[in-house]
Amino acid sequence: MQFLIVALLIAIIGSLGHALFSMSSGPDRAQQMAQALTVRISVSVALFALILAGYHFGWIEPHGIH
Repeated sequence: MQFLIVALLIAIIGSLGHALFSMSSGPDRAQQMAQALTVRISVSVALFALILAGYHFGWIEPHGIH
């Protein structure tokens, strides 16, 4: 489970980097930037849902709560 969460976080950062590169390359790559940001939002929502499901099913537990 931890590997999947870390992999999704890396995918989010990679998508942000791709969007930044597309934005700095010029106005003709606006479509690529929009697609990269759409991917980032989709992966972020998937990560949030995975964390909620993991907590609900007991796959992950919070730390430091007494």
